[in-house]
Amino acid sequence: MFVLLNRFPYAAGHLMVAPYAHAARLHDLDADARSELMARLAQSAEILEATYACEGLNVGANLGKAAGAGFADHLHFHVVPRWSGDVNFMTSIGEIRVIPTHIERTYDRLLPAFAGLGAR
Repeated sequence: MFVLLNRFPYAAGHLMVAPYAHAARLHDLDADARSELMARLAQSAEILEATYACEGLNVGANLGKAAGAGFADHLHFHVVPRWSGDVNFMTSIGEIRVIPTHIERTYDRLLPAFAGLGAR
C-alpha cells in the first residue's frame, strides 16, 4: 500500500491510500491486500487526527468510472479531515475550494508521522 497527498484536496491533509496491485474493485484484491489496505487507512486516520486535530474524517472510494473514479482501473480511498463548519459558501455555492495550507507544507507536516510507520 502507499499513501499520497491528493493534488486537488478538499481539505488540508486530504490523503489517498492505494494498493500497489493494479485493481479496479475491492474483490480484485486478495485477502492480504484488503487487510493491509484497511490497516493503512486506520493508520492514516490516526495520523490525521493527531496532526490536524480534526473533529471527524470522510473516508471513501469511488469505484468505477460511473461512480466518479478518476483512475477507474486503480482503486484508491480518500481520507479527508473535517471540522465543524468547514464547508462555506465558497465550496457549496462558488464551486471553489479554499485550502488554508499549501500542499508542500502539508507534506512536510505529515512526513514524520508516516516515516515512523516502519517502526510499528
